[in-house]
Amino acid sequence: MTTHGPVAGGPPATGGRSGTSKKGATSRRVVALVLLAVAVVFVLENRDLTEIRLLIPVVLMPLWAALTITLVLGLVAGWLVGRRRH
Repeated sequence: MTTHGPVAGGPPATGGRSGTSKKGATSRRVVALVLLAVAVVFVLENRDLTEIRLLIPVVLMPLWAALTITLVLGLVAGWLVGRRRH
């Protein structure tokens, strides 16, 4: 006989996680700090102004800003396409 759901006297339901370990939290912080450092270096290395043309208007903006806007637009487009499939 199979039972569905929590069993009386069994371990409490944790939603699939057995708790957050100190090592997991530390590794997440290290990854976050590395990504932050890469982002800061990216911005500092790409401060030159560049011309961006979208059909008619020409806009001057830092290269890092143009690349960041392109990244965000790509992420949003990917999210929207992925969302339609589900």
